[in-house]
Amino acid sequence: MTSLATRAPRSLIGASTVALLASLTMAQAFAADAKAPAKPDLARGQEIATQACVACHTADGSRGSPANPILAGQHADYLTKQLLEFKSGKRANPVMSGLAAPLTEADMKNVAAFYASKTAKPGAAKNKDTVLLGEKIYRGGIAAKQVPACAGCHSPNGSGIPAQYPRLSGQHGDYVEAQMVAFRQGTRNNSTQMTTIAAKMSDKEIKAVSDYIAGLR
Repeated sequence: MTSLATRAPRSLIGASTVALLASLTMAQAFAADAKAPAKPDLARGQEIATQACVACHTADGSRGSPANPILAGQHADYLTKQLLEFKSGKRANPVMSGLAAPLTEADMKNVAAFYASKTAKPGAAKNKDTVLLGEKIYRGGIAAKQVPACAGCHSPNGSGIPAQYPRLSGQHGDYVEAQMVAFRQGTRNNSTQMTTIAAKMSDKEIKAVSDYIAGLR
């Protein structure tokens, strides 16, 4: 027969084990919370946008000057990446480099989230004579030049892929064209993929697909 004296230590060991497991579980939960990224502060993002960005990108990043990109509805991760690269000099632009210089990474994430939270307004193509060529390039690429379809990375409706490829739908055609030319010339060199693609395209092809993108929905 097992005595009470024998059973007691086992009971104590069981209680200790349960307490230890509970402690470990709580520690893991606290560690997970500590590693979780802070949520963007949209109010702070709006404050930064109002102070530094409004002159070129309008109050909500919508349809301002065709020379400047529409930021409303753009992926926050993509916008943060561009700001970091303006600050580091990987992407060259004197105005943007100067504006990005004083921003912390948290500031960049906040302002990027603010613009991403806005709804982009639809645009329209301007040149009806090149729409079919632009659509052909966007959806099917240029096989003879080994230019891939834009839709492969930026999606058929131009929504892009967060953190990888930007939203193009409704973007200013003039701005897209300028960036494609900059990639081709090497004056914008923060995407090897785009530099390679643009290098194979003519002025006519770049202009056509850029205009088509402006009306893409």
